[in-house]
Amino acid sequence: MLDMAEAFKIAHQHNLIGEDYSQAMLLELKGLDASRIDTLNKLLAGLSRASNKRVKNKSFEEGEIVWKAVLALGTQVGGYGKWSPTWEGPFIIKQVLGLGAYILQDRDGDIHVAPINGKWLKKFYPTMWDSQAVQTDPRIEKEKDGTAV
Repeated sequence: MLDMAEAFKIAHQHNLIGEDYSQAMLLELKGLDASRIDTLNKLLAGLSRASNKRVKNKSFEEGEIVWKAVLALGTQVGGYGKWSPTWEGPFIIKQVLGLGAYILQDRDGDIHVAPINGKWLKKFYPTMWDSQAVQTDPRIEKEKDGTAV
């Protein structure tokens, strides 16, 4: 059935002269552009869905304990070679600035002036050796109570 419709269009085109023929071609091109735009939008939506499946949302709150990536990526501590640590810390989130930026505080109480992007942070999960130290650290308890060190 589709072949007959195409054949009819071709036969009808031969009967058109000059301006009528160009108008018919322009109408056909406009329909083609709209379908191409729709197809492109569907393709872009599919790509964004596929990409967003792999993205993990990271957000931290004030008072959370996090690791910070060693930002000079590829640096190695002498004597450790490829076994050099890639994370520093732990640090406490002092302030949430928005748009994924955070101000960090050392466990000693020193506040880092420069904000850091959340993609360079990961949540600190204490091991059995760290859990005792984290629970009994008086600075953390004072921070939770709102009193400064």
